[in-house]
Amino acid sequence: MADKRTSAPSLVLWGCSTSRTLRAHWALAELGLDYEHRPIGPRTGETQTEEFTRLNPRQKIPLLQDGELTLAESAAIVNYVAETYGEPVGLMPAAGTEARARYDQWAFFVMMELDAHTLYVIRKHRDLAYLYGEAPAAIQTASEGFAKQSAVAELELADGREFLLGDRFTGVDILLGSCLDWAVAYGEPIGEQLAAYRDRLNLRPAYVRAAQANFFTRPELLPPSLQDDAASAGSS
Repeated sequence: MADKRTSAPSLVLWGCSTSRTLRAHWALAELGLDYEHRPIGPRTGETQTEEFTRLNPRQKIPLLQDGELTLAESAAIVNYVAETYGEPVGLMPAAGTEARARYDQWAFFVMMELDAHTLYVIRKHRDLAYLYGEAPAAIQTASEGFAKQSAVAELELADGREFLLGDRFTGVDILLGSCLDWAVAYGEPIGEQLAAYRDRLNLRPAYVRAAQANFFTRPELLPPSLQDDAASAGSS
């Protein structure tokens, strides 16, 4: 694999203020990569501009530019950054290994069962009900679905492992950690193992840097400990 670290200054990340944009910031922060941040938000009109629509016809964030490459979808960005710039940190197991198969399994699980099928359904019909309509039954079903599926991750951590794949932090921890932040913000219960796991993730220096970069326009969305830090910084 070609080492593209020399092109790192060409990285441009569009997007801020959501759990999905946090993932991209977090992956870049874990690898210590320099990047230009274009802090546009969802449903602000900024994703509908001619410039951004030309880059991403989906009109969604996050969006990563790396030289000639333009890449959307938060999990795809995490995986690309991990695979392209991840050594020697190793945010993704090598292709063709059992560890990589487990990585892929967890990545798809988190993105489907915890993000798209449950948390985002709650978001669509609660926070964004003015766009998608109120649907109390859908919210209830999604909440129950999140509880059932997050219990699978809770069971995985019951053996005392530090991260999803064992003692190694990887991109799937970014995906799961961001969903846990999202769930806690929504008041969705998580198990004791997941709560302790989330606490560990939120103490990582790269997470702190990523969260501050991602939520600087909306510091009220930061975890409480980082809100205190933001308030102190703002008053200094």
